[in-house]
Amino acid sequence: MNQQSTAPAASQSGTAALRFDVVAGLTAAAVVLPKAMAYATVAGLPVAVGLYTAFIPMIIYALLGSSRVLSVSSTTTLGILAGTQLALAVPDGDPAKLITAVATLTALVGVLLILASLLRLGFVANFISAPVLTGFKTGIALVIVLDQLPKLLGFHIIKQGFIRDLFSIIHHLPQTSLITLAVAGVVLLVLIVMERLWPHSPAPLVAVGGSIAASWFFGLDAQGVATVGLIPQGFPSLTLPNVELIEQLLPGAFGIALMSFTESIAAARAFAGTEEPPIIANRELIALGAANMGGALFGAMPAGGGTTQTAVVRAAGGRTQKASLVTAGTAAAIMLLLSPLLGLLPYATLAAVVIVYSVGLIQPAEFLAISKVRKMEFQWAIVACVGVLIFGTLQGIVVAIIVSLIGLISQVTNPRVYVIGRKPGQDVLRPLSPEHPGDETLDGLLIVRPEGRLLFVNVQNVAEQIHALVDLHQPRVLALDMSRVPDIEYSALQMLIEREKRGTEGGATLWLVGLNPRVLDVVRKSGLAERLGRERLLFNARAAFERYQVLKAKQPHEQTSS
Repeated sequence: MNQQSTAPAASQSGTAALRFDVVAGLTAAAVVLPKAMAYATVAGLPVAVGLYTAFIPMIIYALLGSSRVLSVSSTTTLGILAGTQLALAVPDGDPAKLITAVATLTALVGVLLILASLLRLGFVANFISAPVLTGFKTGIALVIVLDQLPKLLGFHIIKQGFIRDLFSIIHHLPQTSLITLAVAGVVLLVLIVMERLWPHSPAPLVAVGGSIAASWFFGLDAQGVATVGLIPQGFPSLTLPNVELIEQLLPGAFGIALMSFTESIAAARAFAGTEEPPIIANRELIALGAANMGGALFGAMPAGGGTTQTAVVRAAGGRTQKASLVTAGTAAAIMLLLSPLLGLLPYATLAAVVIVYSVGLIQPAEFLAISKVRKMEFQWAIVACVGVLIFGTLQGIVVAIIVSLIGLISQVTNPRVYVIGRKPGQDVLRPLSPEHPGDETLDGLLIVRPEGRLLFVNVQNVAEQIHALVDLHQPRVLALDMSRVPDIEYSALQMLIEREKRGTEGGATLWLVGLNPRVLDVVRKSGLAERLGRERLLFNARAAFERYQVLKAKQPHEQTSS
């Protein structure tokens, strides 16, 4: 009886889930496909390449990825990065060479991602800190907006870098095509109003469909509005990478692979439900690598998970990767049936779509939040942003990584060292601070707590801070609270041994407090534990307080002060 009643219920549940995925997939297609075509133009590629990228890579990721809702196709960041690299590889913009070059670049990105998985390098996604990534994306957004402005205004400039391009656009403003600007203005208005009133709406589809209809009805092409032109109908043909381009494209492929994984893992984690399986970083590397390698064979540009399109899938009720399969199926239907209509699409419309969704990468509130919490990390974000504008997008990745590593090294080499006191009337120990001026210390006892790993790069800094505190307080006993030290390197161990020798020669006697098993094992192997004895190896800072009070009680002529 129970089994018979359970089966129909499970079937109904599966049908409901499928219905949600179909609706989510169609909704996502209305947003993803117009944007994918627009991002292809950012890379200097035919709009059909955007459809190819929302087809094969999306299917492969849906079959292999660990995220249930991540939507994989092109993104603004990947579009501009790919465009920068392709412009270097094919400076004359020859269409046939571009298709071969993009296949080679996408294949390299896929190979690098799979190699990273084999080497278990999933942690590399954490190499770019959140503030630096904020700055980097802001710089990318500014570059993209400036890159699309000429298409919006109806003229062409020779790209020479952000600053020169800015002055070039200003110089060419008198050449603005008013009808092209009018088309772009209407599209911008539609996109902005729809997104404001109806978040995650199919605004790109409305803009693209309306523009195609207006282009056909008013004959915009004949009036000087540049349109996409002929788009091949049917599925993409097989495209093989060019081995001769590998050396030239490989440096850029490293940066694109890093950003593809970083963006994808961030979007996957952001939209993972609490009841869903965890996101597995190395599996994501394999899935994204295979998606890019498969896409390369069919003319796709580098692909990755997008935050906006994934948000659309989740908001529309998507529950599994079947939603992405529906989106990919919609892309296939458009390639087979609607390619002739897409040829009427004005470039100004695609530029407007790119600009509206790229501006979202600029987050002034995030910069403000970072500056309130950490001034130094706010400076890192600014440096990363300026690095993209001055050095270029691909070099900007290097700047972002270097800034992140400098920030990491800065934190590692400058660990905090606190003096520990006791809250009056309570058995609570905490660092002395201006906020708690009444905390007690014992005359002759100095409890010092370093925080973080003690390594060769920071041990001198820690030693100098401890020596300064010893000179200031002149204690009889220096109790080094190691409860916040997860590991200790050989150079730091030598510092402890030297400190203990000084104590036996007439300085402050050293006690070690709160050693975890790993640090205790190192101290024992060095022979320092034997020299200290059980009396000077204590369980925690509270035990150090109590032991020192016992020792003071045995010397009644010495008084304890607070």
